Amino acid sequence: MSQEFFQVAIDGPAASGKSTVARMLAGKIGGYYINTGDMYRTLAWQSLEMGIDTENDPDRVVAMLPQWDVHYRIVDGKPLLFLNGEPVPQSAIRAPEVSAIVSFVARIPALREWMLEKQRECRGLGNIIMEGRDIATVIFPQAKYKFFVTASPMERARRRLAQSGEVVEGATLESVAADIARRDEIDSNRPVAPLKPAPDSVIITTDGYTAEEVTEMLAARILG
Repeated sequence: MSQEFFQVAIDGPAASGKSTVARMLAGKIGGYYINTGDMYRTLAWQSLEMGIDTENDPDRVVAMLPQWDVHYRIVDGKPLLFLNGEPVPQSAIRAPEVSAIVSFVARIPALREWMLEKQRECRGLGNIIMEGRDIATVIFPQAKYKFFVTASPMERARRRLAQSGEVVEGATLESVAADIARRDEIDSNRPVAPLKPAPDSVIITTDGYTAEEVTEMLAARILG
């Protein structure tokens, strides 16, 4: 493998298992795991904290961008997401109420344009495994390795339901599946950088496979 920095682009819908696989893959092949979804979640969290109606008042979100500095830096050998100089708390950005609005934030064209260079500058960190919705299509279309990780709607709903803290109390498989379908609709039909595989992405359907098995599939294609 080249000694130059490389990028692995992993896209896919919510609860497809791409985050777990990307994290494991980074450990296996050597590289930094970057979750771009957490960058959007951070802005959704801040919007929520300010009482902004992200669905109906996107201009107010855009107006706040000059006050937000979001970027990854390496701390103790691992990438850590910072907001205005402070580490971003995972418990806050992965709360159900943030998950419910993050797609509204992520579909704002001016915000995505603002975020683009912040995501691209991560390549300066070293070899990166970056996952999100538009990594192979927009952020790193030149990435050497591109994957689209997905799963059936019910499998994704089961996985999301099993994730502690990511669904509201009393959620059912059916309600979680409906929430995921709604997010897919928003992500796939937004006018800027919609969720879709790049023409040269390898599509991996993860139903019936463990995260370890999927990680091995991706690693085998990268390492040869």
